[in-house]
Amino acid sequence: MIAGIPRETTPGEKRVSLVPENISKLGGLQITMERGAGDAAGYPDSAYVEKGARISDDARSLYGGADLVLKVMPPTPSEAGLLKEGSTLISFLYPLANIETVQKLTARRTTVFAMELMPRISRAQSMDALSSQATLAGYKAVLIAADSLPRLFPLLMTAAGTIPAAKVFVVGAGVAGLQAIAAARRLGAIVEAYDVRPAVKEQVASLGARFVELPVETKEAQDAGGYAKAQSEEFYMKQQRFLAERAQASDVVITTALVPGQRAPQLISGEAIRGMRPGSVVVDLAAEQGGNCALTEPGKTVVKHGVTIHGPLNLPSTMAPQASQLYSRNITSFLLTMVKNGSLTLDLKDELIRGPLVIQGGEVMHPPTKLALEQGRR
Repeated sequence: MIAGIPRETTPGEKRVSLVPENISKLGGLQITMERGAGDAAGYPDSAYVEKGARISDDARSLYGGADLVLKVMPPTPSEAGLLKEGSTLISFLYPLANIETVQKLTARRTTVFAMELMPRISRAQSMDALSSQATLAGYKAVLIAADSLPRLFPLLMTAAGTIPAAKVFVVGAGVAGLQAIAAARRLGAIVEAYDVRPAVKEQVASLGARFVELPVETKEAQDAGGYAKAQSEEFYMKQQRFLAERAQASDVVITTALVPGQRAPQLISGEAIRGMRPGSVVVDLAAEQGGNCALTEPGKTVVKHGVTIHGPLNLPSTMAPQASQLYSRNITSFLLTMVKNGSLTLDLKDELIRGPLVIQGGEVMHPPTKLALEQGRR
């Protein structure tokens, strides 16, 4: 069975889906790399050849000859059309945002697994690519904030007097938020954190941060997968007022709140930004889904009312060597559950297989995507 690793074509994407160290673990597969696929992540073709991989000169021949394709970002519609009929694709997919690509993949009768749909179960922890990449994003967000803030993070006691520690407020205590808390604490900041899910309070406290609570009851704030659920408009209005108070008392605000399949909730209003101290910094990790801050401009850094607002896109790619290493381990762990005697064996009774399965042999299996396609045909 031939597994193809194409060069990523999304602008700014430097990651690669498989690194050389994991090739030996996939002994039943013949790995074929598109020439230069790992260069931007610091993995030259020679490193793959040493591990037994073959090099393909172009994407068309790679896609056409691969039984299995491993990617990081969703394929474009044109790339989807190059896949060998009946082949298998494993990558991030975000099918509801890439309906045209899904249509092309079904037309090629492919089987497709979306890494972002990996179930939140203990057996899947080593395959949780969203978490591995969010860890890097949370860390990098703090570095961006520290570089932009015109003051020091740690408390300093000098002969000229004491410099108080910077105050960092983290909104959303998922994987990215918890990593941001840990990084900010290591830099010496005073950290507060907020999350709609009260269950994360202990995790926040274990990292040395203070968990601040909105004095409003939240019902069913967390879904079965551990993600935050959407709340009522009344709740969001009260939440905005509360978060504005905390943001205006902080030097840095890092927002990470996402609701799967929906636009990111707008939590930091324009009025909240207007009330922050000049020189303060906001890093909005939800920028790719519209942003948690009303004044975020995705992909840009802007200054509004004296506050620097960062809307970074694809932060893991800025740390491509380690991001690729982590993603490669995720995808390798997932593959090892399915590869038997050099071929893929799918047990659809297994939640681990059924959860991320979007298309099987050209048939859409993911209910929300199936509904979106049916509605589009009407």
